[in-house]
Amino acid sequence: MAGQLQGKRGLIMGVANDHSIAWGIARAMHEAGAELAFTYQNEALLKRVKPLAESVGSDIVIPANVAEDASMDAAFERLKERWDSLDFVVHAVAYSDKNELKGRFVNTTRANFGHTLSISCYSLIDVARRAGQMMPDGGSILTLTYQGSNKVTPFYNVMGVAKAALESAVRYLANDLGPDGIRVNALSPGPMKTLAGAAITGARKTFKFAEQNAPLRANATLDAVGATAVHLASDGGAFTTGEVLHIDGGYHILGMPQIDSIHV
Repeated sequence: MAGQLQGKRGLIMGVANDHSIAWGIARAMHEAGAELAFTYQNEALLKRVKPLAESVGSDIVIPANVAEDASMDAAFERLKERWDSLDFVVHAVAYSDKNELKGRFVNTTRANFGHTLSISCYSLIDVARRAGQMMPDGGSILTLTYQGSNKVTPFYNVMGVAKAALESAVRYLANDLGPDGIRVNALSPGPMKTLAGAAITGARKTFKFAEQNAPLRANATLDAVGATAVHLASDGGAFTTGEVLHIDGGYHILGMPQIDSIHV
């Protein structure tokens, strides 16, 4: 991948630690030659994000709370002070009250439903509008989803609905921004051992089950997700937009588990 993103600048949103999918993408993009900027939500995350940013040669680490317009205004103003244009954005932002990612979906509260959709879906729309203004020559916007968006997944609950909305937003944004040369796509890895994934009840069982049943008998790695992101942000991805690309060992094609996993 060396040189695929040489001369390109990109904003990475959503790194929590060195196991984050966003970090796997950032690392791959750095290795491909990109210059990177990072956002962080709060001071606790800054302590994790800043050293990672420094390790890939970045000194642009900006606070950004996607739930607050003033914070987003300030974040993009600070970014514009450093860069006059942007080539890609990685949006790896999602949130729901983990106490509601248990039990039955029907018990979702109005407050958490609205908050989950705002953070996990609307934030992409907001970021795309702001980032698009910094992409005069076109660019690439990437977000992260999961197959719980279209198939019922244990304990995913309202996040599944939010990811369904996110994937629909990807298609509408791709259509809106296409005339400006801006591509919008979503990456859909299977279960991964991340901080966000650990918040889902039964995460270990889900990870193991997917690994045992995926056609490739393996879950995605950070390197694999990163390599796919690099392709989509590069000139090689110039005619791919509005897509949800699965990086899950083929698990999403299954109608039933593998025969060895069926116990009757």
